[in-house]
Amino acid sequence: MNSTCNNDAWNDFNDAEDQRDFALIPPKTLAKVVMTIRPGGYDDPSQGWTGGYATRSDKTNAVYLNGKFTILEGPFAKRVVFGLIGLYSPKGPDWTNMGRSFLRAILNSARGIHPSDQSPQAQTARRIRGFVDLDGIEFVARIDVEKDQNGDDKNVVKAAIQPDHKSYPGLMGAAPRAPAPSGGYGGAPAAAPTAATGGVPTRPAWAQ
Repeated sequence: MNSTCNNDAWNDFNDAEDQRDFALIPPKTLAKVVMTIRPGGYDDPSQGWTGGYATRSDKTNAVYLNGKFTILEGPFAKRVVFGLIGLYSPKGPDWTNMGRSFLRAILNSARGIHPSDQSPQAQTARRIRGFVDLDGIEFVARIDVEKDQNGDDKNVVKAAIQPDHKSYPGLMGAAPRAPAPSGGYGGAPAAAPTAATGGVPTRPAWAQ
């Protein structure tokens, strides 16, 4: 235990620092984030929902991924924003379709795939083995503001910035890639050979 600690520190709080009041991040702020999924323990193998990542609402029966987005760089580094990614809603397919579109954009952003690239390699890059592949993924997010259940403003992430956006290269640290020609490798070029690979080009694990 730190030898400088004493009983006064936990009996007298006059010398404690003022509570920090974080202002909202301005809407439409772009930032590189890492997404982690807060597991809800709900699985449905018939849908490919395994590993306990999905959450099912007791009130609405909706199923979603509970995303936690930590900003990695810039003036808001280390700030955390939350957002839900829809998997199923008993009200209809709209929430599911929005969730699938968001995840597609996340994969495009994280793996450098132009949204209009339909090459076989780009299609491979938009596939995952399961939600485990999304836990810890890094991409460029757009941070917005919406009302919470109490009517107060809160920051949320509902959109991913893809390589066709002019701000993508500077935020992601990678050059944007145009759609690959037929037979090209799309947004996932082989890595340059190194001594560690024995002079053999490598590809990301998801492209094997």
